[in-house]
Amino acid sequence: MKAAFAKYTLDFINPAGTSRGTLLKKDTYFLKIWDEQCPERFGIGECALFKGLSADDNDSYEPKLRELCRNIALGVETDLAEYSSIQFGLETAILDFSNGCRRVCFDNDFARGNYQIPINGLVWMGTKDEMIARIDEKVAAGFHVIKLKIGAIDFGQELEMISHIRSRYSGSDLTIRVDANGGFTPGNVMDRLNRLAEYSIHSIEQPIKAGQWEQMAEVCDKSPIPVALDEELIGITNPMMMMSLLRTIRPHYIILKPSLMGGFAGSTEWLKMAAQFGIGGWITSALESNIGLNALAQWVTTLQVRIPQGLGTGALYHNNIPSPLCQRADYLCSDPKRGWQLPEFNWITE
Repeated sequence: MKAAFAKYTLDFINPAGTSRGTLLKKDTYFLKIWDEQCPERFGIGECALFKGLSADDNDSYEPKLRELCRNIALGVETDLAEYSSIQFGLETAILDFSNGCRRVCFDNDFARGNYQIPINGLVWMGTKDEMIARIDEKVAAGFHVIKLKIGAIDFGQELEMISHIRSRYSGSDLTIRVDANGGFTPGNVMDRLNRLAEYSIHSIEQPIKAGQWEQMAEVCDKSPIPVALDEELIGITNPMMMMSLLRTIRPHYIILKPSLMGGFAGSTEWLKMAAQFGIGGWITSALESNIGLNALAQWVTTLQVRIPQGLGTGALYHNNIPSPLCQRADYLCSDPKRGWQLPEFNWITE
C-alpha cells in the first residue's frame, strides 16, 4: 500500500463568527491510500484539523502525516493516539478503499440516496439585525431547529434578538439551541442561563470554558436549560478519564465531533459510556469539507438517529469539493447522480 497527503484551504462564503473569533478560512488535509498495482483507484479521507480547537493542533502535525505515509508504505503501524483528526482521516480513507474507492465509507441507504438525515440550521454570530435576518432565512428554507452562536456580542442584544425571534416563532414552531463556545464565566453563567430560560431554549452547548469540571458540574446541576458538552470532550481519549468526566459533570447531552474525538471509534466509545448515565447527544461536523462530511453522514446513518444533527455545514465554503451531498429543507441528502469532482491536489508522500 502507498499513501499521500495534501493540504487544502477552504474559504468561507461569509465570515463565521463565534465567541472564539471570526473564521474566514479553514485549512484541512486529505489523505489517500492506494495499491501500487492500481494507483488510479484510491480511498480518500479528511484529516480535519481545526486550528485553535483540535488537541492535535501543533507543529508536529505535518511531520506526523509524513511519518504515517512512510509507515503505510512499510506496513508499519503509526501511533496516532494524540492525533484525533489524522485518526479520522485514516479511518475514513481505509473504509473508502475497502468499499471500492467510491467515496463510500458505509454502504447504506444514505450513501445510496435513499435516506435523509434531519439537521439543524446554523446561525453564526453577527449583529442583532444580521442574526435575525439569517434566522428568517433558515426558517424560510424549511428549518425547524436552529443553533445560534452566542457569547461574543453584548448579552443584552443577544437576549433582544432571541426575544424578537420568539415573538415571531413559538417553541412548537421553532426549536432553538444555543452554543456559547465557553463564552460565559462561572461568575455570570447562572444569571445568563436563567434569563435565557425565559425563551424556551432547547439546550446550551459549553456555557463556560472547558477544563473546569467542578464548576461545570454545578452548572449542569442547577441550570434551567439542559447543558451539552462539546469542547469539554476534545483531547480526552483515555477510557477512565472519559468515564470520570461523565460521572463528575453529568451533562444532559454530549456533542460529538469525530474529527476531534478519536474518529468513529472514539466517538462510539463516548456514546456507549454516555448511555450508561442516561446522557443523550448528537453528532456535529468540525467544519469538514464535503469529503469528511460525506463520511460523517454515512456513519450517522448507522446510528439510526431521530433528532436533528449538526451536519448542515456543507454550504459554508465557496470552494468546497463538488459532491453528491445536498440539502433539502432541514435534511441532509445524497444524490449519487451528481457524482464527485475532486480537484488536482498537490499530493505529498513523505
